[in-house]
Amino acid sequence: MPLTRKGAETRQRIVEGAAEQIREQGVFAVRLEDVMARTATSKSQLFHYFPGGKDDLLLAVARHEASRALEDQQPELGSLTSWAAWDRWRDKVLARYRTQGSDCPLHTALAQLGGATAATRTVAGELLDRWQRQLAAGIRHMQADGGIAPGLDADREAAALLAGIQGGVLILMTTGASAHLEAALDSGIGHLRASIRQDR
Repeated sequence: MPLTRKGAETRQRIVEGAAEQIREQGVFAVRLEDVMARTATSKSQLFHYFPGGKDDLLLAVARHEASRALEDQQPELGSLTSWAAWDRWRDKVLARYRTQGSDCPLHTALAQLGGATAATRTVAGELLDRWQRQLAAGIRHMQADGGIAPGLDADREAAALLAGIQGGVLILMTTGASAHLEAALDSGIGHLRASIRQDR
């Protein structure tokens, strides 16, 4: 049964409050009582929206953070129509993850849920699929305008670029250093820029 507008707002308030709590305390320290106090909700309300308790709530937090990871890249990610736009997107990605550092509610929520479960694979897969599709759309636009070689497989190039980004993000979260993420972005975009010269 669909939620009412008020119900949807209450559920979203709980999810956002839980995400903030995770950023402040870490996922292992978060208790449902803390989330209820922070969001001014009762135990019956929390279990109404999240019948599975903490696991259901963490999954909702993971979905919320996955959407936020893409929203934070807009409007640049959805408008990769020139090399200047690609550079602006690159700078925004770097700034976002440098600011975030090792504090990633998406990663911690998914880790607490047990790693590669069906639910976590779904959330991670949805995020990566949406991200890859927007990168591929930008590549195709540049191909249509003559900025990227038409013979490149846009989906495969987007997948490679995204894999590099994710590797760089993982290293940043582990070490605090953003050099690998910066290198992955610069190398991936540089490869796309160079393709038109190599195609001639």
